[in-house]
Amino acid sequence: MSTVKLTVNGKAVAVDVEDRTLLVHLLRDHLNLTGTHVGCDTSQCGACVVHMDGKAVKSCTMLAGQADGASVTTIEGIAKGDELHPMQAAFRDNHGLQCGYCTPGMIMSAIDIVHRHGGQLDEATVRQELEGNICRCTGYHNIVKAVLDASGRMKVSQAAE
Repeated sequence: MSTVKLTVNGKAVAVDVEDRTLLVHLLRDHLNLTGTHVGCDTSQCGACVVHMDGKAVKSCTMLAGQADGASVTTIEGIAKGDELHPMQAAFRDNHGLQCGYCTPGMIMSAIDIVHRHGGQLDEATVRQELEGNICRCTGYHNIVKAVLDASGRMKVSQAAE
C-alpha cells in the first residue's frame, strides 16, 4: 500500500491504494468520480482520458502512483458550476454524442487538442488527433463539428477571462 497525494478537480486528496492500482480505478473506486470510463484497459479507446498537469493522459494505463503530486482534472471538474465548459456545450449543441460512453474521454481529449492547436484546427487535424478515441455509435461527423465549434467558443471564453 502507498499513499498517493494529488489534486483532483482543484481539491487536494490523499488516497491509500495498492501499488498496482491504476489511476482510473483511483478516480472511480476511491474518489467516486465515475465520469472517467474504463473501456478497454489497453489504451486503445480513450474512454479514460483525463488531464494530468494540463495534458491529456489515458488513465487506464497509468499507475495511480505516477500521479503522485500531480494535478488531475476529470470530466466532473471542467464545468464552472452549472455552466458547461465550451466543449461540453458544443458537444450538446452539435449532437456530438449518442450513447455517451466515450463522450467524457472524447471531450477531455478534444480540450487538449484545442489547447495544443489553438486556432490552427481544421477537420483533417481533428480527425487525425481523435484517432486514439473510439466511438462505436457514430461516424464522428458531429464530434468533429463539435470540436471545431468549441475551438471558437474556447477562444472567446479565454478572451473574456
